[in-house]
Amino acid sequence: MTDYILELTEEKVITSFKITEDNIFVSDNDFVEAGLIENLAQTCSSILGQSFFQNPNIETKVIGFITNIKKIEIFALPKVDDIIISKASLISQFENICNIFCETFLDDEILIRAEINLFIQEIKQ
Repeated sequence: MTDYILELTEEKVITSFKITEDNIFVSDNDFVEAGLIENLAQTCSSILGQSFFQNPNIETKVIGFITNIKKIEIFALPKVDDIIISKASLISQFENICNIFCETFLDDEILIRAEINLFIQEIKQ
């Protein structure tokens, strides 16, 4: 649930996402809380997930899970046609499990802030 990766390093990612009216997480023209959390999770997964895609000639499939939300604050909900920017920074990592601090903004307004744990693994074919 991201459109573009604007910046990606081993410890940080910034993504953008335009909210469309046909999005499953839109209700009454608002992008609901679950949508904000899903956007953060997919943004955060870029940090850990990039290690699975280092060889572009090999098709790789991965699956990821939020294993824990340590803290979450929701300040506002964006609307249809808004473009949100999500930023995530790695706090710690042990193998395929990581703890990440993340925030999403609409222009200069913070929408959500969270600290989450993610687990990602490759799906063997």
